[in-house]
Amino acid sequence: MKLDVTTLEGDKSGSVELNEAIFGLEPRADLLARCVRWQLAKRQAGTHAVKNRSDIDRTTKKVYKQKGTGSARHGAASAPQFRGGGRAFGPQVRSHAHDLPKKVRALALKHALSSKAKEASLVVLDDVTLSEPKTKALVERFGKLGLGNALIIGGAEIETNFQRAARNIPNIDVLPVQGINVYDILRREKLVLTKAAVDALEARFK
Repeated sequence: MKLDVTTLEGDKSGSVELNEAIFGLEPRADLLARCVRWQLAKRQAGTHAVKNRSDIDRTTKKVYKQKGTGSARHGAASAPQFRGGGRAFGPQVRSHAHDLPKKVRALALKHALSSKAKEASLVVLDDVTLSEPKTKALVERFGKLGLGNALIIGGAEIETNFQRAARNIPNIDVLPVQGINVYDILRREKLVLTKAAVDALEARFK
């Protein structure tokens, strides 16, 4: 698969040959869904908690005598049916993370990349560097490239001026290549890869 390489100014800067084993697969929705679910479950805080019966500090004296009242038999006032009592079967602090095999995660990333290539939503840039960190100038360049909602993947490190200029632009995410993930790829309309990112991805899946 051949794709044109452009610069931030919108000029053509040659072309790049993309590996069909990474960018030419038929996307599978089930794999993508599994990986997104795994990512979101892993990042969930799980800090929800309520007080159960053992956490409530109330009297344990019987509410009224066992027999002769015609009412139900009750014990401690911390029981869930009483106002101010503990909650029955409420949420407790826990981890929501679950396992997903490493090979499945790698395959899902390939399918996410392939889905952007198939939709013609994949853009390859020569490099992402700026002489000065000016957000306004970068927005104008993105406008020429048609990047209003995009994930930009650079090399091992993002150039400081570009990172500072891009961080205040809504719907634009910038990540180094080691931070690329299925969820962020799918949540943005376009995927922008630098030539360094393409080389790193091909080396990673070699």
